[in-house]
Amino acid sequence: MRLAGAGAGAGIVSWSVRGLASVELDGLPTVHSEAPAVTPAEHANGALGIDHVVVFTPDFARTTGALEAAGLELRRVREAGSPERPMRQGFFRLGEVVLELVVHPDVEPGPARFWGLVVVVPDLDACAAELGERLGSVRSAVQPGQRIATVRRGAELGLPVALITPRPPRDLS
Repeated sequence: MRLAGAGAGAGIVSWSVRGLASVELDGLPTVHSEAPAVTPAEHANGALGIDHVVVFTPDFARTTGALEAAGLELRRVREAGSPERPMRQGFFRLGEVVLELVVHPDVEPGPARFWGLVVVVPDLDACAAELGERLGSVRSAVQPGQRIATVRRGAELGLPVALITPRPPRDLS
C-alpha cells in the first residue's frame, strides 16, 4: 500500500494485491503483485497489521461487479446509517484483510476511491493513553468481541484511521 501525507492528494495512493484475476477495480489504483507476503515492521504503537481498508463508491452494484470479476467474493452486506442518511456496506476478504465497500450519501459521482484504514493494535488502551486527545473514545466495535477508536482529524494523518483490537480467537470445536 502506498500512502501520501497530509494535504491535497493525501491518503491511499495505490495498493498491490496478490491473486486477483484483474486489477480493474472500478478506479482503485491497483497493481498485481507476485511478491511474497512481507513480515510487518515494528511500529511504536505496536500495530500488528491492517484489519480493513475502506473504499467509498457512489455505485454499489458497479463496484461490487468489478471486485467480483477480479475474483473477490462479497461475504456480507450491512445496511446502516439512518433513514435520512442511509449507508450500505459490503465486505470482501483479501487474505487477512477485509475490504469494506461503502455507499454513503456524501459520496460524489465517479469511480470508487480509497477512503481509510483500520489498524489492529494489541493494546488499544495503551494507544489511547499515548495518543491522548488525538484519539476519540474507545468503544465497542461492530465486530463482536472487539473495541475500536478513531484517530481524530487533528492528528493530520492524511486519511481517516481507526485503531481496533485483535479479532478474538474462533471456537472451532
